[in-house]
Amino acid sequence: MQTSIYSTITTLARHKQKQLAVLIDPDRTNPSQLETLITLINLNRVDFVLVGGSLITGTYLDECICTLKKNTIVPVILFPGSAMQLSGDADGVLFLSLISGRNPEFLIGNHVLAAPAIKNLGIEVIPTGYLLIESGKLTSVVYMSNTTPIPSDKADIAVCTAMAGEMLGLKLIYMEAGSGAARPISEEMIMLVKRHISVPLMVGGGIRCAQTARKAWQAGADVVVVGNALEDNPEFLDILCAERDLNNSVNAG
Repeated sequence: MQTSIYSTITTLARHKQKQLAVLIDPDRTNPSQLETLITLINLNRVDFVLVGGSLITGTYLDECICTLKKNTIVPVILFPGSAMQLSGDADGVLFLSLISGRNPEFLIGNHVLAAPAIKNLGIEVIPTGYLLIESGKLTSVVYMSNTTPIPSDKADIAVCTAMAGEMLGLKLIYMEAGSGAARPISEEMIMLVKRHISVPLMVGGGIRCAQTARKAWQAGADVVVVGNALEDNPEFLDILCAERDLNNSVNAG
């Protein structure tokens, strides 16, 4: 029986093994760029790939996923910005509930629309509590979701929100500063949230250097997500994976 994606994430987290996910926006990635990323993903043993975006206007989603599935052995997981961003070619989907906001469409509305389609696709569903954290600029996801992010200096609100998400049965907490964030989520907030939840913690947004990724992992992130930084500098993935592997070798020792 094939091990589920979620089981792999939780097992690695339990053993203090840090993970790296690549986020690919099909609207911002062409076939040539994807080919380069695939080579780097395979060379560096990236843990999994997320595919999606706040707004997908093109038709590259399915082809992007199929190309990744054909040429890599890592799980490909949908990171949908709406109920329309679905594909049966993916291995799984982060079923995102935007629990930091108060827009009912992103708390439950889109989920009702998507649920029958996802069930028919038969892919793995990972219920995920999605927290947007203020990052110093108006990001696409904040604008598209019509929600107010949690202030970057209000770690207590992030903690209580993450705790509530876990109590509601969500299996993963994803704290996101947003695509093109001016600054990453603080170490203090990551540390406090991780201290108060028992489910895996993902952190993304504003990861532009190895030091930022290292600080996020050391503060408690089980998975660091990188996206925008790879669009202009795909070789950055080499540096990030080396940092992950160094961190894991220290933890294993």
